[in-house]
Amino acid sequence: MQGFQFNHIALAVKDVNESIFFYQKVFGFDEIENTASNSKTRWLSLGEGKELHLIPRPEAEVKVVKAVHVAFNTNNFDGFILHIESLNIHYSDWSGKASTYNVRNDNIKQLYFQDPNGYWIEVNDAGSA
Repeated sequence: MQGFQFNHIALAVKDVNESIFFYQKVFGFDEIENTASNSKTRWLSLGEGKELHLIPRPEAEVKVVKAVHVAFNTNNFDGFILHIESLNIHYSDWSGKASTYNVRNDNIKQLYFQDPNGYWIEVNDAGSA
């Protein structure tokens, strides 16, 4: 069997422009060319050949639960908290306690927040392991 690697995640979004703006201002992801089609789907680079595809679906009902989320890590967890606070993005720990984070059993800090479509995003402290 051949090996597999993660390529991209695709999200159905109400307003693709709003979502592009959100992911660029929060994470600084660069937009890249949608080489697959001439659709209004827009792509962001997550680095290392990984991508986030934002597919416009204004009428789609998005059902989300925190257990279904996308996770990113950062070497500057405290700086990231200051960044999202400056953007007035509300975050919480896993249990939902506002403006705090939790520390996993392996000493990794993590926090959660939602994008404009309600998708859950986890951010981990890559430097605390």
